[in-house]
Amino acid sequence: MTMLLAFALNADAQNTDSDEAVLSIDLPRAIEIALAENPTIRVADKDVELKRIADREAWQSLLPEVTATANLSHTLLAAEMKLNTPAGVQKFKMGRDDTNTAAGSITMTMPLFAPAVYQNMKLTKDDILLAQEKARGSRLDLIKEVTKAYYQTLLAQDSYKVMKESYDISKENYDVVSKKFEQGRVSEYDLISAEVQMRNMNSSMVSAQTGLTLAALQLKVLMGVTADVTINIEDDLENYQNSLILPSLDGNDDLSANTTMRQFDLNRSLLERTLKLKRTNFMPTVAFQMTGQYQSLYNTDWNVFGYEYAPSASFAISINIPIFKASNWSGLKKTKLQLAQLEDSRDNTVRQLGMATRSYRSNMASTIAQVHSNHEAVLKANKAVTISQKRYDVGRGTILEVNQSQVQLTQSKLTYNQSIYDYLINKADLDYTLGNETYLKK
Repeated sequence: MTMLLAFALNADAQNTDSDEAVLSIDLPRAIEIALAENPTIRVADKDVELKRIADREAWQSLLPEVTATANLSHTLLAAEMKLNTPAGVQKFKMGRDDTNTAAGSITMTMPLFAPAVYQNMKLTKDDILLAQEKARGSRLDLIKEVTKAYYQTLLAQDSYKVMKESYDISKENYDVVSKKFEQGRVSEYDLISAEVQMRNMNSSMVSAQTGLTLAALQLKVLMGVTADVTINIEDDLENYQNSLILPSLDGNDDLSANTTMRQFDLNRSLLERTLKLKRTNFMPTVAFQMTGQYQSLYNTDWNVFGYEYAPSASFAISINIPIFKASNWSGLKKTKLQLAQLEDSRDNTVRQLGMATRSYRSNMASTIAQVHSNHEAVLKANKAVTISQKRYDVGRGTILEVNQSQVQLTQSKLTYNQSIYDYLINKADLDYTLGNETYLKK
């Protein structure tokens, strides 16, 4: 994906300046680049790999463990044992003074029955599924944020176009009025009004341009694109008018694909597995141990390679039976309480998500009606500008009517673009809440 991005930057370069590249994008391409370049996604993928390593560590606990030890000790004064017998006190030396003892051993330990290890192996597999769902959630969240940032950039871009058109019209009107004033055909009031209108539109145009710059910067940050790359969006909000679909307001939404609900279910599975793991503290464990050893006793020199070593071997099977440990009971109670707490949180989240989806659908339905109404308002405002301009040209209207019609046209266009933007933003939130994987499957 990095190579594709580099190719795109070279292929879409439209500026002769070698220090600045131009990247032409639409919404699918912006999401594609973001999923490939955003550091958050790479962090989530690395977390999944860490869980896979933890899963391998879990089943490796059942493999034999082999250790080797070597020991060299020097006896300065051997211990002496004294026994009281009917014949008197008898003394026994527990070794020889000023001698060396060397020993080397290899020990193999292997669990024969370890219920905690078995449950931990299953626990790590559930943990992998949770990490994968969190990675999916990170991708869905990034898609939502990029989508909203893309639409925000479109809104800023269209707002700038509207302000630029209004400024151009107001400047053209000012030039016409200025020439008429020089000829004595209009009053100074008309000239001042036209100039004020032009300067107001210029200020609004500069503000819109600043908003466009900030919106594009936010989109580049989410996409993981460097600041020296210029984004070119060959799109506008009006293109989406015919794709607005009236949502259904009846019935309950299916939240099975919602990443929050899936994580709740996976966390519940983890807690249930943890509860089983806690119960293994009350179960016995069986382990097998085999030891092989070479040792040499009572050597008077330090030449360890010249000692006479004698081999020995042994094995043992140990059973560890827990009888009482107070913290085991507390651990069980704590896990059960966490399960109950999780269920309450899940029920509350279901209600909140259900309310949110209904709110998104209701907002989408209302904005569709607003879009059609605002589109008609733009057409009427355009007609009003034409009429007021003609009335002013023939001397039957005033400059105030011209300015007012232009302000109404600008406001109508901005409101029209805002209504389309509101629909698209609510749809993006609804897709995220329902776990729409359209862009993940591409």
